[in-house]
Amino acid sequence: MKIYYNAAKSILIGAAAAFLFSCSDFIDVNEDPNNSVVPQLNLLLPATQLSIVGNLESVNRGASAVVQHRGNGSLNRYDQTGTTFESSWEGFYTQALPDLEKIIEVGTESGDWGYVGIAKIEKAYLYSIMVDLWGDIPFSEAIKSPNPKFDSGEQVYSGVLTMLDEAIADLDKGVAIVGSSDLFYQGNLSKWKKMANSLKLKLHLQTRLVNPEASRQAIMSLINSAALISDNSEDFTFQFGTNTAPNSRHPWYTAGYSPSRDGYISMMVVDRLKEQDDPRLRYYIFRINEVAGLANSKTGEGYYGRYPGDGASSPADQNTRAIVGVYPAGGLYDNGLIPSLTSDHIYLNNIGATAGTTSNSFKVALFANGDGTGAGIFPLLTHSMVSFMRAEAALTLGTGEDAHALLKEAVAAQLKVVNSLSPSFALSDAAIAGFVERVGDKFLAADDAAKMELLMMQKWIALYGNGIESYNDYRRTGLPELEPLVSPLDVFPMRFYYSQTELTSNETLVDMRDQLQRNQQITPVFWDK
Repeated sequence: MKIYYNAAKSILIGAAAAFLFSCSDFIDVNEDPNNSVVPQLNLLLPATQLSIVGNLESVNRGASAVVQHRGNGSLNRYDQTGTTFESSWEGFYTQALPDLEKIIEVGTESGDWGYVGIAKIEKAYLYSIMVDLWGDIPFSEAIKSPNPKFDSGEQVYSGVLTMLDEAIADLDKGVAIVGSSDLFYQGNLSKWKKMANSLKLKLHLQTRLVNPEASRQAIMSLINSAALISDNSEDFTFQFGTNTAPNSRHPWYTAGYSPSRDGYISMMVVDRLKEQDDPRLRYYIFRINEVAGLANSKTGEGYYGRYPGDGASSPADQNTRAIVGVYPAGGLYDNGLIPSLTSDHIYLNNIGATAGTTSNSFKVALFANGDGTGAGIFPLLTHSMVSFMRAEAALTLGTGEDAHALLKEAVAAQLKVVNSLSPSFALSDAAIAGFVERVGDKFLAADDAAKMELLMMQKWIALYGNGIESYNDYRRTGLPELEPLVSPLDVFPMRFYYSQTELTSNETLVDMRDQLQRNQQITPVFWDK
């Protein structure tokens, strides 16, 4: 579990854990009627949500490096080991999933169907992400056996879709939950149902290469139901806080706005946003030193980061590296001059930019003073993502929707979320409309192949902050094209490595663990045909 969650999560889990221990016959006989041993679902639910998000962040950093959203880390050179994601794997199977099972068990017995339905959706989401990242995983025997068998990804997906149907049926029973116990939707069961249906959409789109017609029919049914996420207020997004003790801020903020400066920005993000005249560059990246260049030179314009696969050692560059900005980390907006911009740049421009510095509210000694608070977001399944998915389905499966309109809706939705994190420097409605219209015009002028390339490039840009989904997209579509690595250490990873502890302790895997692990690097997930 990440540092930024330790204290906050400990408070919630500590409170919930007091109700989770099993009692012996002796304790049952001497049970104190004033101190219940039944788990309090309103404490256990937020603990599962913190656990899921905290453990997902490690794999998100790895996936973000693979898809060139971030410029450092072992996965930036395609290198991984059995310890790379060990803490996340263990966290899912020893923290989040057992607690979700307990909510389902206790809630079913007590008739707390709101909690049961939400827990099943969380469980379905988590298992689906684990299949996407690892392929075959423990599912049918997970939590139940010390040596669970690994089910195929296809079997898990089938079980997840059934679980989502059960969850929606549970929520339809209309039993409310305590709003403050739900960190995502504050107890709004209608939004949870839309999230569940949107997750189904994602799963069916993700498997479109396996059975195109089945995916098409399922997606059309979901579209016709009008029960998908269709507004930013319905986004399945985790909101970080501003506290420092315990630290509840976005982990990318904590890493970037600290003296050690853990990490580098990706120069691919900088180059692509400049090339496309994309105003999000000022929101995604914040420059500390306006003349810093690559390799700690003093002849650049502040965008000091790393190109994919650059394994050079880090010099003493903590005060010259560019860092993550307003989006998604709740950092600072970059209002400095960008000298390389030309008259061709309409939406990414120097209008109103500050000459001589980019540190409009950045203090080296304090690291954040003013608009940067760390109250960023982790976008997990959003209105923008759903619109992109529907556009892809229209292009590739013939679902009958207007891919052009959905692309524009997707880009506009994400730009408005970016705005929400930087109200002091928000893009105007006219700027958003103009930028979106230009994207739409390019789409209409493109042939079918170029339409798909443009769609997936825009989605790659919008998914900055969620490398997991971009990693899924790239393996399915090969888009957008990634840059060759400067110095790769392995081939492109088709899956993530399993936890070394799992491979050495699970008796069903010990004899084949070495080959099993190597296969992770080179064997596609079942939906990647």
